[in-house]
Amino acid sequence: MSRVVVIGGGPAGMFAAIAAAENGHHVTLLEKNEKLGKKLFITGKGRCNITNSSDMDVLFNSVMTNRKFLYSAFYAYDNQMVIDFFEQAGLPVKNERGNRIFPVSDHSSDVIAALQRVLKKDQVEIRLHSEVDTLLYEDSGEEGQKKVCGVRLSDGEKIQADDVIVATGGFSYQTTGSTGDGYRFAKEAGHTVTEIRPSLVPFNAKEDYVREMQGLSLKNVNVRIYRGKKVLYDEFGEMLFTHFGVSGPLILTASAMIRPDIAKEPLAMEIDLKPALTEEQLDKRVLKDFEEAKNKQFKNSIGKLFPAKMIPVMIELSGINPDKKVNEITKEERLKFVRLIKAFPLTLNGLRDFNEAIITKGGVKVSEVNPSTMESKLVRHLYFCGEVLDLDAVTGGFNLQIAWSTGHLAGTCIE
Repeated sequence: MSRVVVIGGGPAGMFAAIAAAENGHHVTLLEKNEKLGKKLFITGKGRCNITNSSDMDVLFNSVMTNRKFLYSAFYAYDNQMVIDFFEQAGLPVKNERGNRIFPVSDHSSDVIAALQRVLKKDQVEIRLHSEVDTLLYEDSGEEGQKKVCGVRLSDGEKIQADDVIVATGGFSYQTTGSTGDGYRFAKEAGHTVTEIRPSLVPFNAKEDYVREMQGLSLKNVNVRIYRGKKVLYDEFGEMLFTHFGVSGPLILTASAMIRPDIAKEPLAMEIDLKPALTEEQLDKRVLKDFEEAKNKQFKNSIGKLFPAKMIPVMIELSGINPDKKVNEITKEERLKFVRLIKAFPLTLNGLRDFNEAIITKGGVKVSEVNPSTMESKLVRHLYFCGEVLDLDAVTGGFNLQIAWSTGHLAGTCIE
């Protein structure tokens, strides 16, 4: 039986602790916050998108960085195993659009409670308010290689361990304690940490009219992002206007895919508000609406086409006098209006920072970690799992699947 210390009480850390305890080890879980799962509590707008039930191809293709590294982790503990784990822990789940798995209750607190029940059953020692200052090492007996032998807390207390699992998370949502401690531990151990950047993060937009629509959510739209004439991103789904720009699933996924481009220059974005219709079909629909409202003013004739918050903006951008009678609108004006609906324009001129990023891009270089065990190749008995590693995926439960799978593998592979 090994004495195992897990640093970090997030999803990867809790899963690593459970796996190690069920493997027969004595496990101490150290969390610097006052409770476990602080970041997990706010994921999915407080609902917690536990995983995604799509097949393995989708799972791997949803990983943006170092997907091959996850081969062992995903196959050793896949999404169905995660679903089974939570249901056996007394948490019923449901499948929503895009195969996203949520608790039936829609409360992330129930996910954390289920994990805590299993930790208690497995007799994991949980120590809150326990901030790790540094890892402790000794000579491994093998030439040129050291091994980890414990941790020292910020109050000076030393905890001896045969194995240490670093599951400290990334650098996003720093109010939850993700302050990059794991990167420091990794560097002190001799590991390389790749460039850290916010990912799955909203965009700033230049236009003032975007702020007029703050809080408006658009469903079933198509978003295209360009640099010059080159299309960088083209996807269908859901988005949100905010006081600074745009957010929502479509936009967050775009940030993971085109992050380096935004630093070079502002990008053009177009929203197709009616992607189910061709321009010709949409023109017929607008003509029909205009025919029904031919004696009304333009501003009172387009209520069926858009949400109320969007109407003043669409009128402004159309260039049509809002007081103009519908039967006086020219064909040119109408066709320009149709094009506006199919390509609503705005300019992306920057990304929000780590405080609004769902995850961190970058982390401990995976070529220095054994993908079959999550053990460091540089330091014996030292393991890394979850967001501290240079792994990230798009939205939809895939990042949590990385945490569950890598955490489970690290805990299971301790001998």
